[in-house]
Amino acid sequence: MQALARIFRGRLFGTLQSQPQPDRSQVANTAGGYVYALDRWSRLDRFLILGSEGGTYYATEAKLTKENAANLVAAIGEDGQRVVARVIALSESGRAPKVDPAIFALAACAGLGDEATRRYALGEGLRRVCRTGSHLLQFCSYIEQFRGWGRGLRRALHAWYAAKPVGELAYQALKYQNRFGFTHRDVFRLAHPLAGDAQRAALYAWIVSDTVPEAEFDALALLRAHAQAKASEDADALTCAELVRTSGLPREALPSTWLREPLVWEALLPTLPMTALLRNLATLTRVGLLTPKAPETARVAARLTDRAALRKARIHPIAVLAALETYRSGKSVRGTATWNPVAAIVDALEAAFTLAFEHVEPSGARTLVALDVSGSMTCGTIAGIAGITPRVGAAAMAVTHVRTERAVHVMTFSEEFAPFPIGRDESVGSVVKRTRELEFMGTDCALPMLYALEKGLAIDLFVIYTDNETWAGTIHADEALRRYRERTGIRAKLVVVGMTSTGFTIADPNDAGMLDVVGFDAAAPALIASFARGE
Repeated sequence: MQALARIFRGRLFGTLQSQPQPDRSQVANTAGGYVYALDRWSRLDRFLILGSEGGTYYATEAKLTKENAANLVAAIGEDGQRVVARVIALSESGRAPKVDPAIFALAACAGLGDEATRRYALGEGLRRVCRTGSHLLQFCSYIEQFRGWGRGLRRALHAWYAAKPVGELAYQALKYQNRFGFTHRDVFRLAHPLAGDAQRAALYAWIVSDTVPEAEFDALALLRAHAQAKASEDADALTCAELVRTSGLPREALPSTWLREPLVWEALLPTLPMTALLRNLATLTRVGLLTPKAPETARVAARLTDRAALRKARIHPIAVLAALETYRSGKSVRGTATWNPVAAIVDALEAAFTLAFEHVEPSGARTLVALDVSGSMTCGTIAGIAGITPRVGAAAMAVTHVRTERAVHVMTFSEEFAPFPIGRDESVGSVVKRTRELEFMGTDCALPMLYALEKGLAIDLFVIYTDNETWAGTIHADEALRRYRERTGIRAKLVVVGMTSTGFTIADPNDAGMLDVVGFDAAAPALIASFARGE
């Protein structure tokens, strides 16, 4: 039957996906199908971008984390400095939704690498990856898994504090006082950093003993304002707002009672970092600051749609998607809070989602985007972000192709396929909602190529969003692509977008016309378009 290589009721027969293809090096995926193993460095990229929070349908979070940690350790053993360089590059580029996996990998390099790797990780790596006080405390919470508090680590932490200007360090220490079970006081107790001047010594004294610095130290005015805020917890809203406006106190340094006041949020708004703005849109609406006709609404919408500001703040598209999905729902994911979404803010978030990706030059390729909507794609989360399953993420990513390219077909598949047209002006929220409502079960990743053959579509580029847990087909996906090329004469390419940090891919690594990329990499749409253009 395989030799017939024919289409029968929509299925092209070849090698069953439950069996390895002859003369090809394949491995069994977790679902029982046969696919290709990612190389060590590609899997490292998946982990650094997607993390392992939430696990997958087939693997618990603990199992997935253990597998990725083992791969990380092997990569460090092979070339630890290459790991550090990759961690730095991905962290600084803003391509990953969260910095957590990068910090974990950096701590592993600092503890398990050879001497050169440890120096690189604790020197340039610590400085460039752990950019905030929160990042540093997270690093400290990880490092104890890999090493003790020796001289090299203490020296590195001393250098991190000493390198920051006093005013900036005061802001970081105040904004991030306690993270991941660590405080800066804990770090000082273990690392014993020494101050080089009186002003820095006063800041260190505040960190260790909460001693309010003298008024003569201008760079530490923020700490004195913080002490004033704590002493004025019951002050009227106007007084509170004025202190915020004149001092520049961050939101985290304010008494919780103040954060119920619209005037205080209005004072915070001009200096509220972009990430904090995204996370607090619901609060700004609930307290009455964002209303349909309020001037603050127009100002917030303008900030959200400023591409340069989004890139400078390293705002990842998935952070925007999470904010959009939560805000438009009008209710908290974890709590009981509710609000009435403002249409202008929803529209701004829709625009921000596209803007947060790297700029994409259209490839001009005739493209088929195929979304795996099988049962396994509904489990787990991308980067541990509540509500953003691989299926949701894939649907949102499909919108970027429709808005960029002119000739795009979109389909969904599991064990069967179905057209899934997306309008160029359709909102991300609408596409996600439609995808969530689909009912599918098993997985056959060969179906996009079979769909194109059945419908007589001329396709230059297949883009498949999947977790690579395919098993149900009568022919392998890469085998089906080769058959499509033979039948049509088109040298079609395949991009497999891996939506989970497993070690599998349906892309044949020995075929230059197939490429595996990481799902929800902020650079993915640009990389895919570049591949389609032959670059």
